[in-house]
Amino acid sequence: MLVLVAPGQGAQTPGFLTPWLDLPGVEDRLRALSAAVDLDLVHYGTDADADEIRDTAVAQPLLVAAGLVSAAALGAVSPGAVAGHSVGEITAAVLAGVLDDTAALTLVRKRGLAMAEAAAITPTGMSALLGGDPDTTVAHLEQLGLTPANVNGAGQIVAAGTLEQLAALEADKPEGVRRVVALKVAGAFHTRHMAPAVDTLAKAAQDLTPGDPTITYVSNKDGKTVATGAEVLERLVGQVANPVRWDLCMETFKELGVTALLEVCPGGTLTGLAKRALPGVKTLALKTPDDLDAARELIAEHANA
Repeated sequence: MLVLVAPGQGAQTPGFLTPWLDLPGVEDRLRALSAAVDLDLVHYGTDADADEIRDTAVAQPLLVAAGLVSAAALGAVSPGAVAGHSVGEITAAVLAGVLDDTAALTLVRKRGLAMAEAAAITPTGMSALLGGDPDTTVAHLEQLGLTPANVNGAGQIVAAGTLEQLAALEADKPEGVRRVVALKVAGAFHTRHMAPAVDTLAKAAQDLTPGDPTITYVSNKDGKTVATGAEVLERLVGQVANPVRWDLCMETFKELGVTALLEVCPGGTLTGLAKRALPGVKTLALKTPDDLDAARELIAEHANA
């Protein structure tokens, strides 16, 4: 059983879309999506520097567009399930038939702008903690006033909060944690600091007509599968201010009988977690078109008939 997954913010790197523009139709599709949201995705995916694509309002639509064009390049795929990490959930919603391209890009553009506005209220950020016992780490974070915003499994938890709280964490790591790594994101996403963005997204969602998933959709909220488009959309809205439980998503993949995991562009992060948390499961990350042949072989071996 194949699960198709989409990465979240922080996976982008300067120029990562450049090789994809050599594929027929990709540039035209990106320019059409750019026009729909008034954002030059071709520029940001090819020529923009790291600071430009770190901007939340840019990074989020760029990541969703990248996921969609790379998934389309695979051809017909019948995965057993789809999921996305944070903003990758919107990519997954398209792959599952809940939203079309234009609706997804419109929603993610509003999401990115709303989260950027919320992040500007108070200087905040996120740091990844590597190693340690999850319960011990979470208790320590709560003592410092931080939120375990991403519980990623495989010994990784991402803390989010004010810059002062994150500085305190650097000076006072939880027992057993090997490293604390500051992430290249512009706010404390998936925490109470994002509450203003939830209201904005809820209003935007009222203009959308979601379809029910045609592929099993696994939610970040609790790792549960979601049967209706209305509930997927409701969860996408609320998830902005709630922790990402990728650990529970991977537990659900196990229960579904996953044998292979394929991560759309810019892949790498989620396959890395899967290698540690899902032993025996084959993984592949779509980084450039050079990975497409191997991806198609994986699909042929593991996707549903």
